[in-house]
Amino acid sequence: MQRKWTVQAETDLISRRVLLKRAGALGVLAAIQPLLPACAPNTAFHTTRTGIQSSALSGEVIDLIISEAAFTLGGRTAAAMTINGTIPGPLIRLKEGQEVTLRVKNQLKEISSIHWHGLLLPAPMDGVPGVSFSGIEPEATFTYRFPVKQSGTYWYHSHSGGQELQGMYAPMILDPIEPDPFQYDRDYVVMLSEWSVGSAEAMLDNLKKFSGYYNYQKRDAREFFPDAVLRGAWSTLRDYVMWDEMRMDPTDFADVTGSTFTFLMNGLPPAGNWTGLFRPGERVRLRFINAAAMTFYDVRIPGLTMTVVQADGQNVQPVAVEEFRFGPAETYDVIVHPSDDQAYTIFAETMDRSGYARGTLAPRPAMEGEIPELRTRPLRTMEDMGMMDHGHGHRDHSVEPVRDPSHGQGGGHDMAHGDTMHEVLREEMEVPRQSPTPGATPVRHGPDHHGAGNQTVAEYSRNRMQEPGGGLGQDSRRVLVYTDLKSLVPSQDQRAPEREIELHLTGHMQRYMWSFDGKKYSDAPEPIRVRYGERLRIMFVNDTMMEHPLHLHGMWMHLENGSGAYLPRKHTVVVKPAERLSVLISPDANGPWAFHCHLLLHMEAGMFRVVQVFT
Repeated sequence: MQRKWTVQAETDLISRRVLLKRAGALGVLAAIQPLLPACAPNTAFHTTRTGIQSSALSGEVIDLIISEAAFTLGGRTAAAMTINGTIPGPLIRLKEGQEVTLRVKNQLKEISSIHWHGLLLPAPMDGVPGVSFSGIEPEATFTYRFPVKQSGTYWYHSHSGGQELQGMYAPMILDPIEPDPFQYDRDYVVMLSEWSVGSAEAMLDNLKKFSGYYNYQKRDAREFFPDAVLRGAWSTLRDYVMWDEMRMDPTDFADVTGSTFTFLMNGLPPAGNWTGLFRPGERVRLRFINAAAMTFYDVRIPGLTMTVVQADGQNVQPVAVEEFRFGPAETYDVIVHPSDDQAYTIFAETMDRSGYARGTLAPRPAMEGEIPELRTRPLRTMEDMGMMDHGHGHRDHSVEPVRDPSHGQGGGHDMAHGDTMHEVLREEMEVPRQSPTPGATPVRHGPDHHGAGNQTVAEYSRNRMQEPGGGLGQDSRRVLVYTDLKSLVPSQDQRAPEREIELHLTGHMQRYMWSFDGKKYSDAPEPIRVRYGERLRIMFVNDTMMEHPLHLHGMWMHLENGSGAYLPRKHTVVVKPAERLSVLISPDANGPWAFHCHLLLHMEAGMFRVVQVFT
């Protein structure tokens, strides 16, 4: 039997939220009181727990209501922000070529918004407060009106502070005018997200106080000796010291982890077991949407091969894989062909291995497949960080020293600028420069002018699109990589770029500052200006140790992955640490457009710019 929301007025809780809102760095809804380590209940929009299709919103005029509600689960209550009363919000299903009107009423006590992620529409309809419009005031209704110019799997979400993390996201399907170039018998959305009783504001505050606040998987002394046996004592000691010198940790794959998050699939925690039904022999289309605020997922279905047929809503030449990683805001459509009368587990493991979301494909309700064990948490290497000579080279001397409390209150210990132990290790443990990764052409980093906004800059950056990513590729599974993606048809714009912009992804993990070219949004210069109709290359250079899913509003990015005339179109691209990744754009809509990292806290901490398209 499907579990239902229990929705009721929570006057006291809402009052506390009103009193606290805008009290911190985000300037949005304040922390929910930690009532319980709860997770969202089942509100699985167009598919129920048993996989039976229910109604979607469609037509020429659609009404949406943004509101705050409390829900009770297991006898405990927490607050959420909802669209039409559910998390995720309702599926919207439209048709390519139609004109749609969406009336959005805001019943919150603060400004809100809805952004139609990946859709090509007029700038005033894009839904980014402070960029494309002023936002939706409390008790006001804003009318979005635009033509549907594309087809595929998309989603929509709040673009106001931490509201997305607190439940304001939902799927959108745009059916094509012409039939899809692939066949299937069943069609399910699989929307991955996360839930925490803590707010985005509280998380950001915690991370600014201590960047490893949520990381309970750091290396400790017990790991040193096994590492020394495998790799040698000097090599291991050098590695530990260099990570310490950079004031980073090789386990930093996620800023916010399963220590506070519960990971959801279609609004259900792992124990909820969302289930999609099939008959053996049918072809099932799964529309994977990463609606998480801060989580990368590694997705696999043990026993089934997934054939990827769309990326970010765009048709690609089919590629068969056993696993794929995707970041917040990316989407992949896959076809699976379960032929046996058994249950298959849809397993979405977090990149840092701190938790997972899961569901089931089954021929009958109430069936469950085996749940795989979480794999060992991965470690970054110095080569991953672009330190080709194991960290000996460029160092950022603009950072402030860290005082080591073990040296007493009277004597400061300057970890940033080195000390006797570090200098001795550098002199005694020099090793020959490592060779670049086969097939990659590393580029030496030039002088760094990013100042205090950048913590440590890689010595080298290189194309890493052929790499599956940290923690993947160590087994025999075929993992999707960006070089696998080829558009189904050639791009209509085959022009060479007229000019190039190089944009550095920068950050300071200890201060939890994130930026482009060393400047957070509040300190950024004028918008990035691009001409209507020009062909432009943007080179992203990741100077940080984190993956960043970069989202450009209002236009496609053609990923330069070596596919020639068949470059895939994406609205979000993931840039790995120490990577140089380029895209081509052909701006065809005037106006200001948001460009940002889609890790919510990175965006709120400053990794945001405006792209101004002018004639």
